[in-house]
This record gives sequence, C-alpha cells and structure tokens, in this order.
Amino acid sequence: MNWIRNFRRLKSLAVFSIISGLILAMTAAGQSTRERRINDEPQQQQPEQPKQEQSQGAKQDPQKPKPKPEPEAETIRINTNLVAVPVSVTDIEGNPVRNLTAEDFLIEEEGVKQTVQSLGEPGKTPLELALLFDVSKSIRNRFDFERETAGRFLKEVLKPGDAVCVFSIGTEPKLSIPRTESADSAVAATAAIQPTEDSTAFFDTVVRASHQLNDTSNPGVRRVMVVLSDGEDTNSERFRLGDATRELQRADALFYAINPSGPSIHLNKISMKGHEGMITLAKETGGVAFLPDKLEDLTRVFKQITAELQAQYLLGYDSTAEANDGKFRRITVRVPKRPELRIRARTGYYAPKD
Repeated sequence: MNWIRNFRRLKSLAVFSIISGLILAMTAAGQSTRERRINDEPQQQQPEQPKQEQSQGAKQDPQKPKPKPEPEAETIRINTNLVAVPVSVTDIEGNPVRNLTAEDFLIEEEGVKQTVQSLGEPGKTPLELALLFDVSKSIRNRFDFERETAGRFLKEVLKPGDAVCVFSIGTEPKLSIPRTESADSAVAATAAIQPTEDSTAFFDTVVRASHQLNDTSNPGVRRVMVVLSDGEDTNSERFRLGDATRELQRADALFYAINPSGPSIHLNKISMKGHEGMITLAKETGGVAFLPDKLEDLTRVFKQITAELQAQYLLGYDSTAEANDGKFRRITVRVPKRPELRIRARTGYYAPKD
C-alpha cells in the first residue's frame, strides 16, 4: 500500500508544480503590459505627429528668417533723338556719286549744325519698298506695259534682305500683295493685277501705303514708295495732298512717281494738277517725279531709280533739339566742298511726341 501513497504524493506534487508554473507565467505577462516608471512617475508615450503637420510647423517657425522675394527685372528705357536721312547725290550729268563719306556732308536742323554719322554703306542698307499701281480707267490703255516694266524693276532692285508690298489705286486703297522678301513671288503676283473701270483714290492710297511702311518695316532701313499713276485724284474720301505729305514724312519714306501720261498732260488742267501734286510729294521727301515723253521710256526711268537707290547714302544724326513736341523740323543737307553736286534729301521730319 505504500506504493499507492507514494504515487498519490507524486501526483499532488506534479499538479502543484503545473499550477505554480501557470501562475508565474501569468504574472510575467501582466508585468509586460504595465507602464514603466522612472523616479516613480509614469512616462506617457507621445503620439507621433504626421510629417505634413511637422513641415507646416517648421515653415511657421518665427525664429527662421523668411526668404526674400526675387526683385523684379528693371525696365531699361533708351531715349534717342537719332534722325535718319537718306541722301541721293548726282553729278551734273545725273550720274550717282558713290565716293563720299559722312565727313563730306553738312546737315543743319532749323539752322543748327548737326554731327553727321553714316548708318551704312551707300546702297547697302536694306530697302523697304511700297509699289503703287494705278488700276483706274484713266491709265487702262497703258496698263499692260506698265505692269511688265514694273516686274523687271522689282527683279533688278530687290536684293536679299529687302522687302516689298504692292497696292492698287482704285476706288479705294487695296493691298494687292502683302509684304514679302521674295522678288519672284512679288513679280508673279504683280503680273496677276488687272486694270479696272474704277475711279481713283490716289491720296487715300498714298497714306495707307505710308502707314504700311511705317508699321511693318524694321528700324534702320530705307523706306521708299514708287508710284505708277497720273496723280489725278477723283475718289479720296479722307485725305488730300497735305495729309499725304505729312504721312510720308512721318514714315521717313522717299516718294518716286512715274507718270505714264506723257507731255499731253499740259493740255489738261486736271492732269497738270495731279502731276504737280506728285512733284510736291517727291520734293518734300527727297524723291523724284518723272514724266517720260513716251511709254517706252518707262524702262529707262525704272533703271534710273534702281541706280539711284543702289548708290544712296543713309546718314544720321542725334538731334540737338531736346523737346519732344511732335512739331515738324526743317533740315538741309549740303556737301560744302563739292558745290557742283546735286543733293536730294527730305526737307524735314516730325519730332517724337511725349
């Protein structure tokens, strides 16, 4: 029976050991979930802030200097009183003179001598050309020859860097060929222009072409208007001779006119008045008004204009006048050491206006 007692005793001990182990395990697990204490005070675990909030807080740090905004770019304004003056010089026989320098010229503005400078070699500065065709009934019987001759003129006068636009003078101004630097395109488009039975808005078209030259060409170019017309105005609604003169001067444009009517204009007061108006426009701007004896002379006239433009001086000076009052200022151009030479230049210009 002793073995029975021993078995029961061993069984009781085993059960006790198991229960004790379970109690110890539970106690250890409970301690792992308690708050840790430092100096007998509980330490609370702070929740982690989102990164976005931290970055916002950093931006709002009053101790950190805020970046200064970038300064705006300063606008630079350059004031200049540069006046460009195209000048044509010929000898007694009408041949262009090419061997002059800026020092040979004397330019006076309102009687005050100016310091002259060259703005480019003779005939080398770019050319901005406006060619005006009279398509009205008054020149219909001569139109085909005029158109053909003008096409040859464009081929000869236009060089790389030059540009041309073509206007038709009819009942109202018409831009027949927009500005182009292609001589071939201009000649082809010119050949497509047809005569009409329209009346003639001569001065309106000259003013419109002046605005075109002024608005589309670059600074430092020679602006030239060549007109094929009798100058008889029968339909301009807005402008007259004085307006056309003013706008040509404001555009710094030279005016060349070719009247295909011939000497017969002297038999008609209206025709004479038309041609005299073109003479005025040419004289005030430094150009020429031609009246060929016969239609076949158009070729010679166009060659003369071409030769003149290819030998033309472009002079300039910084005006000594300080007032930007928009008034017209008279200028004169001379070559004092060569009084036999013939000088043509515009008679003045309009000052800028504030």
